[in-house]
Amino acid sequence: MKLTFLGAAGTVTGSCFLIETGASRVMVDCGMFQGPRLIRERNYQKFQVSPATVDYLLLTHAHIDHSGLIPKFIKNGFKGKIYATAATVDLCGIMLPDSGFIQEMEVERLNRKNKRAGRPLVEPIYNAEDARASLRYLYKVSYGETINLTPEIKARFINAGHILGSAILEVWVREGSEQTKLVFSGDLGTPGKPYIEDPAVVAGADYLIMESTYGARLHEDSANKLDLLHKVIWETYRKGGNLVIPAFAVERTQDLLYDINLLVKDGRFPPMDVYIDSPMAIAATEVFKLHQECFDNETRAIMCGADSPFEMPNLRYSRTTEESVALNNIKGGALILSASGMCDAGRIKHHLRHNLWRPESTVLFVGYQAPGTKGRQLLDGAEFIRIHGEEVKVRADIREIDGYSSHADQKGLLDWLGTFTSLPKKIFLVHGETQSCTTLAGLIKEKFGVETVIPQWLESIEVTPGIVFTEDQVLQAHSAVAAKLQRALEDGSVKGDYAAIVKQLNDLNGLIERLSSKEA
Repeated sequence: MKLTFLGAAGTVTGSCFLIETGASRVMVDCGMFQGPRLIRERNYQKFQVSPATVDYLLLTHAHIDHSGLIPKFIKNGFKGKIYATAATVDLCGIMLPDSGFIQEMEVERLNRKNKRAGRPLVEPIYNAEDARASLRYLYKVSYGETINLTPEIKARFINAGHILGSAILEVWVREGSEQTKLVFSGDLGTPGKPYIEDPAVVAGADYLIMESTYGARLHEDSANKLDLLHKVIWETYRKGGNLVIPAFAVERTQDLLYDINLLVKDGRFPPMDVYIDSPMAIAATEVFKLHQECFDNETRAIMCGADSPFEMPNLRYSRTTEESVALNNIKGGALILSASGMCDAGRIKHHLRHNLWRPESTVLFVGYQAPGTKGRQLLDGAEFIRIHGEEVKVRADIREIDGYSSHADQKGLLDWLGTFTSLPKKIFLVHGETQSCTTLAGLIKEKFGVETVIPQWLESIEVTPGIVFTEDQVLQAHSAVAAKLQRALEDGSVKGDYAAIVKQLNDLNGLIERLSSKEA
């Protein structure tokens, strides 16, 4: 069996992993790359594997860096089934068409400039219609349900506690009389999040493909995030400006509504209107209402009462373009939640353009900002930000509360790994920047004694029930065995049972040659 890291290796985004046996190909996630231009350009490249040759796609959750290239994958020939939880399928029903629409708008704006400059016109990766057409390939499964994909491969989705419908994937692959269990963590959530249950406990795995987004960090604000939010809201209200929060449409927006509702109920919220200015966030909120089977007991009790965070009296939904544009005329006293969460697309760019230059306003970040994004530039202290071709001076206060992250932090990742009843033989760290991966790898080795590998983008690894070889290791081992055989035969330096030792070396050499031929 071969495992190839087609994305989220050496970077956080672009989640995509390929499992290959002699008879089948199964892909886990098909995500869009986000961040610096060099990384984003991968979205326009040909897939490293022919989509038509992939039998099944297993989707851990709906975030675009895990699902965003599905329409392109189908346009390029994939004809198999895509399995995901029911909530994930419903969220993809709004997120993928929205992604296609955003690409259409961004490309249209770019092509107007290209046409004036005499440059070639470009096309979107896919459009909204492509995205809608891709939805018929998605099939719903339940948490805990085992799916028999092929006679040799089966899979099960269990709760990852990250966003609504997010899953850890357990995949069993049988080769001959041997069975290997792979576990893909997907994105792991933090215990105690609003709405959803904590990440599930995994009994064990032979090999674990584990996220490491916050492998080098702790969420220091987790315990007092509500008080920090309260403080930022009142600071902005007293300054007389607007509070603009770039928030992912799924989960982060709903988490913030949950805490804002707590402040309102406790009489700790100023006389401000709260605007959800994201059609996708509004639609996602409706999906939340539909999937209360994903909720924990506390949230079910709240949603059944009169205090639903989605029904606050000061909550306004900006559904139309006209309603969104009208927000630009509000000079103070508004809390605006808008997507995208990293400020690289969508309506949030308009709100930044109208508020960043105003010292009385505040921009609050409540989630991870990938390198190269406008959000990361603002957090890193940029004095100017280019938005829609215009340089905007940054005079607004820039704040951050990292306790709202939907990702487990370093402690959360280690604690989750500690719940395994049987530790993996080997762990592959993905979804992380270099420092996050290397820091977490060292801690795993120190605490659990498990070998931990940081794979590179497009790296293929041969996985067997008892041993794992990278391509480089296969070639190095092949050379080492050949050299040792040559020395033994030439100088006769091997003592003892010469024939038995040479036979062992020959057997090992043969094994490595077979693995090498599989790599080829």
